[in-house]
Amino acid sequence: MKYQSTRGEAPVLEFSDVLLAGLAVDGGLYVPTEFPTLKPSDLRSFSEMSYAEVATKVLTPFVSPSINSNELGTMIEQSYSTFRHPDVVPVKQLPAEIGEDRYLAELYWGPTFSFKDVALQLLGRLFEYELSRRDTGVTIVGATSGDTGSAAIEACKDRDGIELIMLHPRGRVSDVQRRQMTTITSPNIHNVAVDGTFDDCQDLVKAMFSDLQFRERHKLAAVNSINWARVAAQTVYYFTTATRIAGPNEQISFCVPTGNFGNIQAGYIASRMGLPIDRLIIASNHNDILTRTHVSGVMEIQDVEPSTSPAMDIQVSSNFERLLFELSGKDGLWVAAAMADFRSTGSMKLPESVMKHLREWFDAGQASEREVEQEISDLYETQKEFLDPHTAVGVNVIRRMKSLNGPVAVMATAHPAKFNTVVEAATGMAPPQPDEIVALKSRSERYVNLPNEVSAVMDFVATASSQ
Repeated sequence: MKYQSTRGEAPVLEFSDVLLAGLAVDGGLYVPTEFPTLKPSDLRSFSEMSYAEVATKVLTPFVSPSINSNELGTMIEQSYSTFRHPDVVPVKQLPAEIGEDRYLAELYWGPTFSFKDVALQLLGRLFEYELSRRDTGVTIVGATSGDTGSAAIEACKDRDGIELIMLHPRGRVSDVQRRQMTTITSPNIHNVAVDGTFDDCQDLVKAMFSDLQFRERHKLAAVNSINWARVAAQTVYYFTTATRIAGPNEQISFCVPTGNFGNIQAGYIASRMGLPIDRLIIASNHNDILTRTHVSGVMEIQDVEPSTSPAMDIQVSSNFERLLFELSGKDGLWVAAAMADFRSTGSMKLPESVMKHLREWFDAGQASEREVEQEISDLYETQKEFLDPHTAVGVNVIRRMKSLNGPVAVMATAHPAKFNTVVEAATGMAPPQPDEIVALKSRSERYVNLPNEVSAVMDFVATASSQ
């Protein structure tokens, strides 16, 4: 398997180099030069396999020849042994009034109660394996709108060869999300609260990666979904969910609460690998740049307005570039020029050919804050079950989409206990708090506040990387 940049000017690499590189040197994102395909017999066999066995089958082509199947299988078994549910990603049916054959795929049974654990538990082990093989170290720099940070920290704490610096937007993540990051005492973990939005944090990370001398000097590596390994690992639960819900050769649709586009991009990749997907539905909160793009064909940045679903409070969805590359016929020069224009003007009109392909694969919808609150309230009243606000966005979107045929799964991205205040306000009841979350309140926090300035953050990273 070889990987190329979405902007066409970076070297073609194998998986192990892509893992450590994260962002390509031309500013693009790495994607496979071709997608592996699974035969219908492979898909049918998944119903007899454990989650770890399916993951090994799906991911082996992506890591070859850098890592053999047995080594990968061992890391996968270790990664998913940390999950609290034997299915890793269990599936639950939604009430009939939401629609027939509507389901939740619960992605949040990992160590930090977020879907990010599914990829990052494996990513931490992949990093450690490759760094040990090369006898070197890296400085991982990431940005989080909430859940990536805690999942990355949990996966990388105390691992040899890794210093991890995580940026989060000050005051724009939930208390639980912040404490899951800032109460970790491992000496290789460094948390930074940035005076800005998640997009600002993401831009700071990209600026550091774009400074090639700084990047090389401090051996920067990425843990955000700009790292291809993150997205690849997320493809697996589309296969396992489809196996549990849909019949052989039956098409299934997925509705994904969408921020940085990595989660739903993984669904697109699964479809390219042979999974019979009917529709991929982008679910946005009021920060709805992707839904507006799907409707109008124009991607236009607006101000980020804080919401009760902060992981979706984004206007620059990095992984959308990967999709644009595929839908444009892998035209790296067009992607590079279009992204440069988008960042300079804040707007991009997509060509008709790209929009045609986008609408062939994707639908999109948006939910207001009031609709999110009502969705959380309704499910509690009818089922006595709780939804986190991100998942509620997805449920509300499919409730209002009457044209969907066949089974539909909403990706439930976070445990409702992580958004206790929002859920209690909507239902009048606090969701049960796992012991691990309760314990956070008594632990002291450790992080630094920095301005939204590249120089200040680079100075901090330089100091941390030398420890």
